[in-house]
Amino acid sequence: MDRIHIRGGKRLYGEIPISGAKNAALPLIVTALLTPDRLTLTNVPDLADIAFMAELMRQLGTSVEWRKSDVLGEGGVMTMRSAARPQSFAPYDVVRKMRASFLVIGPLLARVREATVSLPGGCAIGARPVDLHLKGLEALGASIEIAGGYVLARAPDGLKGAEFVFPMVSVGATENLLMAAVLAEGRTVLANAAREPEIVDLGQCLIAMGAKISGLGTDRIVIDGVKELGGVSYAVLPDRIETGTYAIATAIAGGEVELTGTREELIGALVPLLRAAGSEVTTTNRGVKISRNGARPHSVDATTEPFPGFPTDLQAQYMALMATADGTSEIRETIFENRFMHVPELARMGADISIEGDTAIVRGKERLIGAPVMATDLRASVSLILAGLAAEGETIVHRVYHLDRGFERIEEKLGRCGADMERQKE
Repeated sequence: MDRIHIRGGKRLYGEIPISGAKNAALPLIVTALLTPDRLTLTNVPDLADIAFMAELMRQLGTSVEWRKSDVLGEGGVMTMRSAARPQSFAPYDVVRKMRASFLVIGPLLARVREATVSLPGGCAIGARPVDLHLKGLEALGASIEIAGGYVLARAPDGLKGAEFVFPMVSVGATENLLMAAVLAEGRTVLANAAREPEIVDLGQCLIAMGAKISGLGTDRIVIDGVKELGGVSYAVLPDRIETGTYAIATAIAGGEVELTGTREELIGALVPLLRAAGSEVTTTNRGVKISRNGARPHSVDATTEPFPGFPTDLQAQYMALMATADGTSEIRETIFENRFMHVPELARMGADISIEGDTAIVRGKERLIGAPVMATDLRASVSLILAGLAAEGETIVHRVYHLDRGFERIEEKLGRCGADMERQKE
């Protein structure tokens, strides 16, 4: 098991190439189940979650060739070809490792009209049930049974178009129903749908494969089912969470860093917060530049919301910044009920944070103190890395296997900008 050792206090200068988005690549990989033709994805990040999904696709009868790149930030190429009739059983041993594995149920129902998929595992940040996925599939005509930890779904006569109103916004359920509906008979309307860039990316790939979809990027997506989809080559969009994380890293450590291969609009809700906290954010012809060369950051309140609001996947990183800011801020978490597990570890570094219901009250300290800390999940682990950049002394972040699920070669990317950090064996 690895750990990351950080000696804090170094400002960051240089450039960081942004990788392809994990949360876009995972559903894009699953689209290979919708066609017997070849699907090629470029700009694929080299992450543990991508490897888990590739393994699941192989178990479902899909050939997967993944050519990785040695160039930092340059994504790999994944070429897939589904079997004429994919396997319809997704076992617990694979699905338990990652919640996104549950996305195979919609495409399998659409293509082979049946699926047996384990209930998922994944990060311990709340219940995160799959009931919206299942209710939506039932609305499209599937019969659903849960037995022995598995979901048994069948649609012997094929899925039928329908209107489904999400009672609450769900990214995963929107993705699952979008993929299921493209081969359903007739028109499907998804109301109160999620609007995230990763869903737009998925929809655009499906359109390139021959799907008929309108309303991407809005809360009302309309899908007119087609009989078949074809193969395509498609580039995964840049990772907005990685973009935001390195922007916050620059804000917390100070310095000036250009994030290349990305776009400012992907972090639109974060930008005004960073500016209000005292950082400069400018668009360049290669990406986005972040700089903070002046005084200590200012405290600024934030509330997580579905896109285009401030993303829950940046909440822990932003809290690390606020822990070093001048003043008191309130950070409200409205998406997941158990996403403050990084708070006790930040407290070990001297952060002054108290929790009141769904709100963290952060009283900024002039400096944090390095300490040994333990990562509890993906976003919590990177918040501890960022805190370590600003801390006085040495910070050791243990259990960084969480980190490898979502951040590609983070110690190299930050190290090239002057961070004093290294990966070590426990």
